Amino acid sequence: MQRRALLTGAGAATVALGTGIRPAAAKAEHKWKLVTTWPKNFPGMGTGANKLAELIGRMSGGRIEVKVYGAGELVPAFEIFDAVSRGTAEMGHGAAYYWKGKSEAAQFFASVPFGLTAQEMNSWLYYGGGMELWQELYAGFGLVPAAAANTGVQMGGWFNKEINSVDDLKGLKMRIPGLGGEVLKRAGGTPVSLPGGEIFTSLQSGNIDATEWVGPYNDLAFGLHKAAKYYYYPGWHEPGTTLEAFVNKEVFDGLPDDLQAIVLNACKVANQDLLAEYTARNPAALRTLLTEYGVELRQYPDDVLLALRALSTEVVAEIAEKDAFSRKTYASYQKFLANSKEWSAVSELAYLRARDQLTA
Repeated sequence: MQRRALLTGAGAATVALGTGIRPAAAKAEHKWKLVTTWPKNFPGMGTGANKLAELIGRMSGGRIEVKVYGAGELVPAFEIFDAVSRGTAEMGHGAAYYWKGKSEAAQFFASVPFGLTAQEMNSWLYYGGGMELWQELYAGFGLVPAAAANTGVQMGGWFNKEINSVDDLKGLKMRIPGLGGEVLKRAGGTPVSLPGGEIFTSLQSGNIDATEWVGPYNDLAFGLHKAAKYYYYPGWHEPGTTLEAFVNKEVFDGLPDDLQAIVLNACKVANQDLLAEYTARNPAALRTLLTEYGVELRQYPDDVLLALRALSTEVVAEIAEKDAFSRKTYASYQKFLANSKEWSAVSELAYLRARDQLTA
């Protein structure tokens, strides 16, 4: 993309967000429908889609007008990929691991068990070749992808029984998507794919035995504490989950350079903003769950995590061997992960140990 277009987009972002001055309103030249996998106005992900739509409108000076449709309003939650691909809607907002039926490699652009954190994931996408791979994959479906949010490290899930050994996962019917679901299956459980709006009733009714969702902020909003007793951590299955926006490629290619840059830069702003929101809101939500609702917080035993990590290594490597593009994506991801682990050992990990574990 031309430097001029990128600077135009960045300048619009500064006007829209940095100064608080709204660009001069213009008549909408492009009216888009944005379909999501999230319930309408759901805190975090749903409101994040709303913010992205508003941001695109403000940064474009009103030239692009985006109307958001929650899951089921225009199309069902798990049909948004096809809807945008065929042009029923211009834009979608979801998570790439929902589309593993389209391509196994899609899952790498959401989250990998025991893989990259949010900070590392953004680094791989923007500076490690991940975005180029993602664009190549989605181009085959007539889409242009962008990272549009990140949840950070998620929680491990909600259970009505304690998990004391990996055997406790056998026979467990759990809502868990993507590669994490494949690992649970390998451990003897049954992964179930459900959109967010169906999780609470499924858990409360006993149609599923357990569920993961996101973290305290979202889990409290869904009332999952009313349907399960034990709240486990850490979220080994989703250490830094990227949420995505994608645009119909024909529609995107038809935009002038400045509007293309505005859309992509708006996604970058939204990507950072929602991660900051989760980081800010999760602590208070966790305290509420523990002190007001008596939720029992549990840490996965080390032997359970070790077993899940071993299974994850097997599952991810096997997925990567299913096709040439998955192999290429896996090689890029693993190389970046190895470099990140080496650096994090002497930076983030060492600092957190010094801050939180060492005593005088």
